Amino acid sequence: MSRNNLLDLNVLVALVESDHVHHQKAQGWFDSTRKGVFSLCPLTEAGFLRVTANPAFRSGPHTMPHAIAILQAFKGHRDHLYLSIEKSWVEVTAGFARRIVGHQQVTDAYLLGLAISEGGVLVTFDKGILHLAGPEFRRNVFVIE
Repeated sequence: MSRNNLLDLNVLVALVESDHVHHQKAQGWFDSTRKGVFSLCPLTEAGFLRVTANPAFRSGPHTMPHAIAILQAFKGHRDHLYLSIEKSWVEVTAGFARRIVGHQQVTDAYLLGLAISEGGVLVTFDKGILHLAGPEFRRNVFVIE
């Protein structure tokens, strides 16, 4: 069975923006990983549009139609799998909720919970998610270094 790699927003932006500081690391991981599909969900899609269409975006902002076109092209990759959000935040984070300590972990916690509920792995640059996952869900997080 192939592994489902749910991309964190930081990995998605790094993959599609060639001048991003982590583009080479993200692309290297992406090119070398043939262990399964990669996924996006409504949260990562919305985050991508929010970040890349922002006038302060360091690579230069995209217009909203351009950002949407970039996202759609990326989703056209043959190994892409779309994950819909069907379960509640409370439901998917129940297994590690005791480790959530602040408002800045809300989205990370949902993405981790979604990856866990789908039997997949959250792929990120954020090492802090390993603490959130704890020992019982560490296998559901892959940190690109």
